[in-house]
Amino acid sequence: MKAIINGKIITEKEVLKNMAIIFDKEIVAIIDEDELINYSNSNSSKGISSLAEGESYNHRPCQYEELEIIDAKGQYVGPGFIDIHIHGSGGKDTMDGDLEALKVISKTIAKNGVTGFLPTTMTMDKEHIYNAFKVIRIAMESKLEGAAVLGCHMEGPFINKKYKGAQNPEHIIAPDFQFIKDYVDIIKIITIAPEKDENHNFLSKMKNHKEIVLSMGHSNATFEEAMESIKMGISHSTHVFNAMTPLNHREPGVVGAVFKSNITCELIADTVHVHPGIYEVLNKVKGTDKLVLITDSMRAGCMKEGIYDLGGQEVLVKEGSARLNDGTLAGSILTLNEAVKNFYKHSNIEIYEAVNMAALNPARVIGLDKYKGSLEVGKHSDIIIFDEGFQVNKTIVGGQVLQFEEA
Repeated sequence: MKAIINGKIITEKEVLKNMAIIFDKEIVAIIDEDELINYSNSNSSKGISSLAEGESYNHRPCQYEELEIIDAKGQYVGPGFIDIHIHGSGGKDTMDGDLEALKVISKTIAKNGVTGFLPTTMTMDKEHIYNAFKVIRIAMESKLEGAAVLGCHMEGPFINKKYKGAQNPEHIIAPDFQFIKDYVDIIKIITIAPEKDENHNFLSKMKNHKEIVLSMGHSNATFEEAMESIKMGISHSTHVFNAMTPLNHREPGVVGAVFKSNITCELIADTVHVHPGIYEVLNKVKGTDKLVLITDSMRAGCMKEGIYDLGGQEVLVKEGSARLNDGTLAGSILTLNEAVKNFYKHSNIEIYEAVNMAALNPARVIGLDKYKGSLEVGKHSDIIIFDEGFQVNKTIVGGQVLQFEEA
């Protein structure tokens, strides 16, 4: 069993000081640090507060077993981030279709505070997508050395060619339940263009699979079509503002429907996809509990500038953005800790609200908030320690402190 001391603990609604977190695979307790120190006084000449990081304390305070002490050194202690929309990082991509690629992505993003993620597929041929699904299923059952694979986000091929973004138009098809029926056990989110769902056939069939989140994105829907699809089961929106009909005072579009409705929405807060001046506007319209920070990172995430590929298309990574040859944004090279930092910097919110956008809110979207997303007794011990600049210095997944090689 371990204890984190000397940190500023970020909970769902506040920041706690002079408190300690005791955890194993799950969080056992959050108690006053003085309790740990007081327990040590009668049987040890060396108090817990003076132990070096990683040093065990042999006395058994109260009901707790021997504790390994982790000194946060005055930094923030928060819940691990959950990225529900990420294609790749560290030179690998979900569509590579092999377990080693997911292992690399897992380890790479864990360094930036991600403890769970949804590998995200994109519009390619059926064989490539199915192969990615099969590998994701294996990864969900595997013990990785980084962030855990929590399921799959299927982005495409059920999208609109007009707002395809960096997706390959050759493989775009209408929403089709038969296409996904053998993989409903692993799919957590499906991005669709609802206007391409003839007579709402797909949405109607998905009512029997409420565990799968339907997200509106890459869509040319009118405001009216978007609002109707929300009534039919759409509850989320993929990278709001990007690849969807914009807000216009006479044609509110998908963005207008997102604003008017109660659905959650993703945001790529890299200051490139969406101007940071919009962050506070979005926060005022939707509220902090409806915003989910994502990376939409492609394989060039955490890599050097250069030529990469996304879904079989060449991508140039330069000056903080990833673009196709025609200039179209092709995902991002954003890290989730930077997304939290950017939103916090450019909006008038508390730090715990910014952290919620990358931890608790995504956990709620995919129905895992009972176990993940916040530091609460009984929840999984997915914990990160980071400094004032949101630089992550320690990542803990399921109670295990991850070890990373020096860069």
